Amino acid sequence: MTLKVLHIVENLDRGAVENWLVRMLRHARRRGVEIEWTFYCALGRRGVLDDEARALGARVIHSPVPVDQKINFARALRKELRHGAYDVMHCHHDLVSSLYLLAATGISILKRIVHVHNADESLPTSSRLKQSLYREPMRRVCLTASDCIVGISNHTLDTFLAGRPRRPGRDLVHYYGVDATPFESIGVDRVDFRQNLKLPADAIIMLFAGRLVPEKNSVYAVDVLARLKRMLPQAVAVFAGAGSQEQAVLRRTQELGVECSVRLVGWRNDLPKVMVCSDLFILPHPDQPMEGFGLAVVEAALAGLRMLLSRGIPDDPLLPTAIYRRVPLAAGALAWAEAASELLAGPAASRNDALDALKASPMNMDRALKDLQTLHLHG
Repeated sequence: MTLKVLHIVENLDRGAVENWLVRMLRHARRRGVEIEWTFYCALGRRGVLDDEARALGARVIHSPVPVDQKINFARALRKELRHGAYDVMHCHHDLVSSLYLLAATGISILKRIVHVHNADESLPTSSRLKQSLYREPMRRVCLTASDCIVGISNHTLDTFLAGRPRRPGRDLVHYYGVDATPFESIGVDRVDFRQNLKLPADAIIMLFAGRLVPEKNSVYAVDVLARLKRMLPQAVAVFAGAGSQEQAVLRRTQELGVECSVRLVGWRNDLPKVMVCSDLFILPHPDQPMEGFGLAVVEAALAGLRMLLSRGIPDDPLLPTAIYRRVPLAAGALAWAEAASELLAGPAASRNDALDALKASPMNMDRALKDLQTLHLHG
């Protein structure tokens, strides 16, 4: 019997959660595994992955009511839960999942899962008072009304539990499955890549890959570049991604006089190629709250990149083959640049060793798919 699973997500766009779920769906189809998934998109708008999800056999439903209209949103979700007769409700909104659990009260669902993807515990309100007042009641709803709390890393799960001991069989860690296929036997021309970006053939590329948003601290990478260029004049920075901080990044390049050494290339469908053609990966994530699961960090390791990370990036789930330096943000951009120079003076990581390490890890796609199916089973 195939279980009917309802995944409640923001929308099928560029978010890490939604990309991971579609990646697992794609892998299941590739392996001939039959799964029946429906994506309920709380934001109620179309995402770039809608068509692919449907082509892979999933249903995609956009909420007819905005999530900020909480009562009417809950009624609409409740109607879909009754109509769809789902076996599993898999909620992917951390503390906000409490709203979905309350909407499902009294409805026959065999398993309710709260999946925690971030450790920041933020709520969709700018009011600090509301954040403070709502956080613990919402946590209690998640803990009491769900059958299972799942964290994407040990740190993420323990942060959500807020000092409570893990309950055997109910509080679990499930790592994202990471598709290594794009990194296997990838052929690239590093000189041609630099030429396409109008960079010198000997340019040393420091790569920032991901959303250009405050919580990723992308602007700080420009400060590091400005310091690094004093040590290594051929150093440049490439930003692969987009977000609200794009203009702030550009302004900072002008303030520091490094605009000629910075390229913003937007979202790339060939990110593995971009990574393999680069020399150093930088992620100056704020030290607190820590990152939940840095998929880009794992991919950078698969590309053989040296990595310069903040203390906001936990060891879990770094691959054991990773070559990295972790520097506190308080140490300043000069300390980061010195660490970058030291990393660049040493050997790059072995891509083959990284691929082998991934195969032996819980992030292996086959193992991750099996674990996800087991998570959906009743019990």
